[in-house]
Amino acid sequence: MALVDSRNQTLWQLRERYVPRGVAQAHPVFVARAEGSRIWDVDGKEYLDFAGGIGVMNVGHGHPRVLQAVRAQLERFTHVCFQVTPYEAYVRLAERLAKLAPGDFSKKTLFLTTGAEAVENAVKIARAYTGRPAVVALTHSFHGRTLLGMSLTGKASYYKQNFGPFAPEVYHAPAPYPYRGVSDEMALEGLRELFRTAVDPERVAALVVEPVLGEGGFIPLSETYLREIREITASQGILLIADEIQSGFGRTGRMWAVEHSGVVPDLITFAKSVAAGLPLSGVVGRAEVMDAPKPGGLGGTYAGNPLACAAGLAVLDIFEEEGLLERAKALGRVLWQALEGWKDRFPQVGEVRGLGPMVALELVRDPKTREPAPDLAQATLEEARRRGLILLKAGMYGNVIRVLVPLVATEAEVHEGLARLSAALEVALKEG
Repeated sequence: MALVDSRNQTLWQLRERYVPRGVAQAHPVFVARAEGSRIWDVDGKEYLDFAGGIGVMNVGHGHPRVLQAVRAQLERFTHVCFQVTPYEAYVRLAERLAKLAPGDFSKKTLFLTTGAEAVENAVKIARAYTGRPAVVALTHSFHGRTLLGMSLTGKASYYKQNFGPFAPEVYHAPAPYPYRGVSDEMALEGLRELFRTAVDPERVAALVVEPVLGEGGFIPLSETYLREIREITASQGILLIADEIQSGFGRTGRMWAVEHSGVVPDLITFAKSVAAGLPLSGVVGRAEVMDAPKPGGLGGTYAGNPLACAAGLAVLDIFEEEGLLERAKALGRVLWQALEGWKDRFPQVGEVRGLGPMVALELVRDPKTREPAPDLAQATLEEARRRGLILLKAGMYGNVIRVLVPLVATEAEVHEGLARLSAALEVALKEG
C-alpha cells in the first residue's frame, strides 16, 4: 500500500514493526477523529465513511445522544461485572431488545462483548435446549474468528487458513446465490441432501443463517427460502438462529433483516451497531430456550459492560426520536436507484444486490462469463480512497464492493459519496 503522507507513513512503519500481519487493513490511513458520516486522518485529510467500521456506525460517529449517555455512565462507574453486582442499564436494554425482537412470545436477552461470542453462546444455548450436538451453517457465511466461529464460517480463504482442526459436529449447506447459479430450490435440496447423507436432522441443534450474507457479498436470503427453512427446522425440532450481527439495527430498513420475510427465528444474534462503536453483542430469543443453560453457563467478565449498555439505550432512543428506520428506507431507495443506473454505464457491474440500504456491487470482467474481477474491486477502493471515500470489499472472490452508508448521512453526503464511487469505478476501468 503506497503512502504519501508523512504522519500516516510513520505510523504505518510502526504498525508493520509491532502489529502482526494477520491483522489486515483495508486502507493505510490512520484516523484522528470522526463525526457523523466523516472521518479525518492524522494528516488532516477528510473522508466520507461508507464502511462504518464494518457496519458498526449506523447512527454515525460521535452522535451527541450516545456521547452524553456514555459520559453520564462514565461518571458513575465503568465496570462491576453484571454477574457480581447487576446494574440497571443492562436490564433496561435487555427489556427493550426483547420487545423489539420478532415473535409473539416471551423473550429474554443475553449480553456479551463480540459478535463471535454471540454466535458461540447462541450455539451453546441451542445445544443445551435441544440436547443435540450438531449445528448447520451455510456456505459463503461468516460467523467469527474464534474456533467455533471459524468452524461455522463458510469461507476457507482468509479466515480458516491452517488454523484447524476445527470444531466437530459442524456442517454446511449451500447458500442460495442466484447470480452464481445456486437457486433457492437448489440450496434447499442441498440442505435436504445434507440431512440424508451427512447428519441426521434428529442430531441437529440449530441452523444458523445470516438473513443477508455479509462477508459473503451481501447476498439476501429470499422470503421463499427463509420460510422453507423455517418449516424444515420446525418440523425437525431444530432451532433457527438468525445471525443479524451485520444486518441488524436498521441496516436493511427494518430493525432486523429477518422481519422482511415474516419469519420468526428462535434466537437472534446481534452486535456491531447496537452500541454505536462500543463493544457490545448478545443473543435474544425465546425465553424457554434462553433459560436452558444452568446458572454459570452464560456470561463473561466484560459482557454487557455498563458504558456499552448506556450507549445501546441511547442508540434505541435515536432510532425512535429521529425516525431512523424510515430514513433507512429512504436511503435504500436512493442507493438502489443510483447503483442500478450504473449497470448501463458500467457493464462490469454484474449485479447490484442487497436489501434496503444494505447494498453492494458485484464486479466482473465480462458480464457474459461473469468471471469475478477482484483486481477491479481493489482498484476501485483505492481510487475511491484517493477521492476521499472509504469503502470495503466482500464476497467469496473479493470482487464485491459493499456500501454501508450511515443511516444519519445527509442527502448531500449520500450523493457526494456516490459521485466519488462512480468516478473511482470509471478510473479503475480505464486503468485496468
